[in-house]
Amino acid sequence: MELPESRTLEKQINSILVGKTVTNVVANSSPHKFAWYKGDPKDYPALLSDRRVIRAESHGGMIEIHLEGIRLIFSDGTNLTYYAEEKDLPKKHQLLLKFDDNTFLVCSIQMYGGLLALKDGETNDYNEIARSKIDPLSDAFDFNYFSSLYAEGESKLSVKEFLATKQRIPGLGNGVLQDILFSAKIHPRRKMGTLSRDEFTTLFESVRNKLKEMTDKGGRDTEKDLYGVAGGYSTILSSKTIDRPCPTCGESIKKEPYMGVNIYYCPNCQKN
Repeated sequence: MELPESRTLEKQINSILVGKTVTNVVANSSPHKFAWYKGDPKDYPALLSDRRVIRAESHGGMIEIHLEGIRLIFSDGTNLTYYAEEKDLPKKHQLLLKFDDNTFLVCSIQMYGGLLALKDGETNDYNEIARSKIDPLSDAFDFNYFSSLYAEGESKLSVKEFLATKQRIPGLGNGVLQDILFSAKIHPRRKMGTLSRDEFTTLFESVRNKLKEMTDKGGRDTEKDLYGVAGGYSTILSSKTIDRPCPTCGESIKKEPYMGVNIYYCPNCQKN
């Protein structure tokens, strides 16, 4: 879940869950080593039950569901799915909310993820950073702001490291990064100090345009929305497109490990 997906989930949750009241909670029924709760998940049923859903907000790659007196924060790495029928519920999950109309919201963790229930006045540092940054889809995210993210002494950072670490741009992670860099014709390993002024400008435009396109289309086709439906944006570079011909030049799309994850690129269009 990155920015296009969190924004899509925000809209869907506001459309389908607002006004419903939580009647039952199941937390940590399938223990996961990297599922991070606030406090003891055994306390979640008492903490969340009988609270009405007020609204949802997205901040970067995070989703916040505001209940009466509680903020439920889901970080990137979590999957949220809505179920209208109990018979369709999965057997394994890390958090399940049942509502007063007998519908359900289920959260499951893939590799890692946060499921934080914060009372009024409680905060989370990672979430607060995401809240404090300018939204990449807003008019305030202009070239001057983007330039301010690139500090002196960072010339040796790779472009991937610049865009997708330190929460410089919350919600822009390794997933959306791939097509952003393909659009800009820049290799993920390229050092920031080697970019010309024109290339840096192109990079900014690609960040803005690609994030908007992905969001407008309901997220990427590698991720699913609240109803379990894949997003409408067809990824050019992802695990689904390895060895396929580049749509621009026909060269085979490559995959390689870098900084603990996989990167994808066209070796002809994105020279290092």
